Amino acid sequence: MLWTASQVLRKFSTSSHYYQNKLKLAIIGQSLFGQEVYSNLRKQGHKVVGVFTVPDKDGKADPLAVAAEKDGTPVFKFPRWRVKGKPIPEVVDAYKSVGAELNVMPFCSQFIPMNVIDNPKHGSIIYHPSILPLHRGASAINWTLIQGDKKAGFSVFWADDGLDTGPILLQRECAVEPNDTVDTLYNRFLFPEGIKAMVESVQLIADGKAPRIPQTEEGASYEGIQKKSNAKVNLAQPAEAIHNWIRGHDKVPGAWTVINGQSVTLYGSSMLGGSAAAGQPLEIEGASQPGIVTKNGLVLYGTDGKALVVKNLQFEDGKMIPASKYFSSGESSSVELTDDEKKMAEEIRNTWKGILSNVSAIENTTDFFKSGAASMDVVRLVEEVKQKCAGVQLQNEDVYMATTFQDFIQMFVRRLRGEDQEEELLIDYATKDVNNMTVKMPYQCFINGGFEDAENSKTYDTINPTDGSVICKVSYASVGDVDRAVAAAKEAYENGPWGRMNPRDRGSLLYKLADLMEEHQEELATIESIDSGAVYTLALKTHVGMSIQTFRYFAGWCDKIQGKTIPINQARPNRNLTFTKKEPLGVCAIVIPWNYPLMMLAWKSAACLAAGNTLVLKPAQVTPLTALKFAELSVKAGIPKGVINILPGSGGMVGQRLSDHPDIRKLGFTGSTPIGKQIMKSCAVSNLKKVSLELGGKSPLIIFSDCDMDKAVRMGMSSVYFNKGENCIAAGRLFVEESIHDEYISRVVEEIKKMKIGDPLDRSTDHGPQNHKAHLDKLLEYCEIGLKEGATLVYGGKQVDRPGFFMEPTVFTDVEDHMFIAKEESFGPVMVVSKFKNGDVDGVLQRANDTEYGLASGVFTRDINKAMYVSERLEAGTVFVNTYNKTDVASPFGGFKQSGFGKDLVALEEVIKSL
Repeated sequence: MLWTASQVLRKFSTSSHYYQNKLKLAIIGQSLFGQEVYSNLRKQGHKVVGVFTVPDKDGKADPLAVAAEKDGTPVFKFPRWRVKGKPIPEVVDAYKSVGAELNVMPFCSQFIPMNVIDNPKHGSIIYHPSILPLHRGASAINWTLIQGDKKAGFSVFWADDGLDTGPILLQRECAVEPNDTVDTLYNRFLFPEGIKAMVESVQLIADGKAPRIPQTEEGASYEGIQKKSNAKVNLAQPAEAIHNWIRGHDKVPGAWTVINGQSVTLYGSSMLGGSAAAGQPLEIEGASQPGIVTKNGLVLYGTDGKALVVKNLQFEDGKMIPASKYFSSGESSSVELTDDEKKMAEEIRNTWKGILSNVSAIENTTDFFKSGAASMDVVRLVEEVKQKCAGVQLQNEDVYMATTFQDFIQMFVRRLRGEDQEEELLIDYATKDVNNMTVKMPYQCFINGGFEDAENSKTYDTINPTDGSVICKVSYASVGDVDRAVAAAKEAYENGPWGRMNPRDRGSLLYKLADLMEEHQEELATIESIDSGAVYTLALKTHVGMSIQTFRYFAGWCDKIQGKTIPINQARPNRNLTFTKKEPLGVCAIVIPWNYPLMMLAWKSAACLAAGNTLVLKPAQVTPLTALKFAELSVKAGIPKGVINILPGSGGMVGQRLSDHPDIRKLGFTGSTPIGKQIMKSCAVSNLKKVSLELGGKSPLIIFSDCDMDKAVRMGMSSVYFNKGENCIAAGRLFVEESIHDEYISRVVEEIKKMKIGDPLDRSTDHGPQNHKAHLDKLLEYCEIGLKEGATLVYGGKQVDRPGFFMEPTVFTDVEDHMFIAKEESFGPVMVVSKFKNGDVDGVLQRANDTEYGLASGVFTRDINKAMYVSERLEAGTVFVNTYNKTDVASPFGGFKQSGFGKDLVALEEVIKSL
């Protein structure tokens, strides 16, 4: 639903096929790359007879050495292999003693003697981050960017006496994106694909199939490692050349220029797509025109009039700041007190002394709580200070964040001066006059409490399904954005106020967030309608209304998460007690679908936040706007920076990186079963993070002849056509008892003809557009397959003849069990109906359960015994009896079999750990 299987990137995995031919290998190198190559070669059955790496640094072994030592592989840590150009005999002898048949050298930075290179039966192979012969040398990938190459890649080659001049064994290449850096190229391609290529190369050698393609000198280049002194950027050239120079030197050694007489290093360059935001001019030595310090960074102009943005600046003393803060960078971290403020400080010192009567003297380093203060003392301190200094804004939480006297005074003085006010949230809105209001929609990534462009400045169009028009351009997050968002969430969890906050105070913030959502419910519902196609009245009641209920429900749970004591065998003479303590997991990732954009956000994030976790959320690529509006409201509610992060963009890129990220402890996903399986693999391989999956469904609805026919028709139609059929628990197949089948179908068709199809913002509309064009096309294909297989199309099956992505409500009958439409989910307004013989309860149960899915189900009958019998035997997470689609925030939601596992709603156990 969110990602296609072909879009999913695999993390370092190689084929599980176990080849017959294996080699004895020596691994010569270091770093995490070397560790991954080592581990994957061993998984393939090759024997690593020795690992040759670097000595421990500050008592810490290199990652390659750590992995090898753990496995019991012989590890050699030579500081050098040669002295004055000559091999060290004892080092060479130690190497030869392992009896390697091939040397594998991933990122080897040492100079290895040729009698080691040539010693094994198969010689040596080396990884190099460039498409040789272009850019030989240690800074090859930097020069790929500096020279503006459109392609990057790597080579695995046979070492010779020139090392990187040896024959080529294998090469891979990738496109260079406009704002790629060395880091992004490594993370996206050079690192993961390089590991797989090294393993593949070894197997080619083992199988006798490895080529030796001589390197041509045509196009060969060599540039040494760039020195800092040579890294000054020439600003008298086109913007793209300036950008290439900066990103090619990021992070080492760093491109620099001169500003106000001092060297300033520039990091995080990206080309500016549109016009620069308003800002303050800054003269820069050698620039064709002054730069501009804006809220997005430092804008630099090239000689061609085009511009780039630099995010971070580093000064000669090593201090690094956001470029947007250049004109406030001289501020000291310590406030110098005026005479009046010093008098106030002494009065506050006396207040501390009065509270901490057991402390002989209040020093600057005196800690309020370590000196014995309790919660009532906090209230007393705050109220006494406010009484002495009328007008100062001070809260209990401030004391917990500044516990020493010196920190408290610094905080107090800044608060007194008004310097500690929260920065105003800067938002570049996309606005639209629609539904008798002006909706204001954030469209950028939301990271660490602020909206910002994607790292690579990429955007994409989000489309209104009612007419196919573009609503606005939305930031297209990159892997780098994911890493920054996760880092922000981790920092907020480990060091921010969210985790240390009293749970009841955390609940108060969530209540406030729910209130703000209610205050903006018409705007949220309007955005939901134009972005997802949901009928406005349904969006107002369910999409938005249930989201508000969800946050209010879980806000009440914040201070009710409790551990328990456990009876254990008392070991005499001691008397022992065991208890469990429930704590948040940490950083959680959430990947949500496009059918209920805001409600799925609420279902998954409310419990997560209530338990004290922080989160990184990826909305569906086609419906990002209500999630970004929610982010804006979270700031207004006072949710601290970094607690909530929202990244619009690709599932294959953003979602996969979230699955792989080692700092994420839980991932919740709603989407297709194939992608759920890929996510589960990635989460297991990366760091065994917890997973909850709500996946595909083919929910059966059984309608017996003794049902209330009016209700069965009405609710049966709702089970299929609710939210245009884009509903996880939609009845994917109706089983109607033979004696009422024809009447039931006739009444359904009669009711369908009364449905109004049209603009979802029209209050009288019953049926809006499908979410996006690709999904509409899939539904039309689904109907064509049903016809070809012999099912009877009673009604619909076509696109509505009007602009937009509208699908006729559809009814198929005579659907047999073997048919595609009997087995596969349409996720659209397609009613699939099969008859069953009168009185054949067990037979229809067997047919209903003959599916790999188990999300929801339903039964209509007036016979309570039959209802209980059927509901107990239907294999689904939810069974509706004489109703359908009735979910509630207090009722757990989820499935089993290939519909996934874990529960949304009342799922606090899913997002906490017991100690």
